[in-house]
Amino acid sequence: MTYASRTLVIPPQLTSSARKLRTTALRRGLRVVEATASAVSEGPGRPEWAASAGGGAHPVHLHAGPSFADVVAPALGIALLEAPADWLARLPRALTQREIRAMPIGEAYRLRRPAFVKSPNDKGIPALVYADGSRLPGPDAVDPSTVVLVSDVMTFGVEYRLFLLDGAVHTAGQYAEAGRLRLGPPGLAALAFGREVLAAAGDRLPSAIVVDIGRDDDGRWAVIEANAAWASGCYGVDPDRALDTVLRAAGPATALSPHDRAFVR
Repeated sequence: MTYASRTLVIPPQLTSSARKLRTTALRRGLRVVEATASAVSEGPGRPEWAASAGGGAHPVHLHAGPSFADVVAPALGIALLEAPADWLARLPRALTQREIRAMPIGEAYRLRRPAFVKSPNDKGIPALVYADGSRLPGPDAVDPSTVVLVSDVMTFGVEYRLFLLDGAVHTAGQYAEAGRLRLGPPGLAALAFGREVLAAAGDRLPSAIVVDIGRDDDGRWAVIEANAAWASGCYGVDPDRALDTVLRAAGPATALSPHDRAFVR
């Protein structure tokens, strides 16, 4: 199937990553549609292209944040791939260098020590170091059964983003140093660690995903987190290869492989 038959949907408020992917998609012959979530979702104002684009003849993909994607994807028959909520917590300690647990936030309220807490696959719980569980958003704001990842605090000297496709590092790049944005090439050691992660736990990931890794000041490599490719910033990676990953990570539900069916958001 040619790229000219595909459509990429993005929100109108473009991030720098969305602009890169839009430029790359247009160069490759995709149709790019900038639309609000309400314009695409079911209703009398739904545009004609959205009403017909979900079929197999004209596949639709998207690149957007979770709140936009959760509205638009069902309307367009798009399957959003993401890592299991407990994927990071189930990694061996050799790959994380810290204790990580997946638990309901109601249980995390009982923490009496500093911990890094975040939502597994979105921004529902701000990703922060909390002094203890009492500092987390309370039950008046979050359902106590909501799963969060609770991690020992670890500081990374340098951080890298890996776009993974079909069990390989498809493109990668450095995105931070000493906690500040700094773009650069991935380096051989980062790529080697990415392959180590894939060998150990790649079978528990969808075919298209982003994994962030880092090295601390003692030289220890560790997985930071997994992110949905359709919602991830590109930073300085190859935009063509990033787009490859995005198209697989958010495409027609009718085209899902048997493996990826287990990883639909």
